Amino acid sequence: MLNYIWLGMLVMGFVIGILNGRVEQVTKAAMDSSNNAVSFCIGLLGVLCLWSGLMNIAEKSGLVRVISKLAKPVLRRLFPDIPSRHPALGAMVLNLTANFLGLGNAATPLGIKAMHELQKLNHRKDTATDAMSMFLVLNASIITLVPSMVISVRVEAGSAKPGEIIGTIWVASACAFIAGIIATKALSIIWRNKP
Repeated sequence: MLNYIWLGMLVMGFVIGILNGRVEQVTKAAMDSSNNAVSFCIGLLGVLCLWSGLMNIAEKSGLVRVISKLAKPVLRRLFPDIPSRHPALGAMVLNLTANFLGLGNAATPLGIKAMHELQKLNHRKDTATDAMSMFLVLNASIITLVPSMVISVRVEAGSAKPGEIIGTIWVASACAFIAGIIATKALSIIWRNKP
């Protein structure tokens, strides 16, 4: 659906440019925007590769296992239905750690892997489990320690103080995180008690 919306916006832009006699300006803007988009993506690619590499090193060095052991008491309370040594927990820890470090793009494959592992524990394949719902909420709302991607975007956009948003992001993330956990747990209880 989103592809059709983008296509419609592009076609409307060209049609309006033609009707207004500004075809050259529309074409020039399209080419300039394409060049800017490629330059912008290449700038972000460096940060993404750096953090993805660091996460890979952390996984292979055993740091993730240490973080997993530290996070286990919290994860046991949030995910009581998952067996303690199940691969889903490892994938979730990696995903949440990547999100905690502000690496949303690097966290995506880890989140997909975690959901795939959680689906193996699901007895009703067409319905999300409580653990899946909780993981989705945590994935979307986890507190971000260093919002590196947002800071990178601000640097690329020419911000004078790209890091000044960190405090605001911490507060917003904490509020979303707490509200998400409360809502997920409450809805889980309501759904279980539903006749």
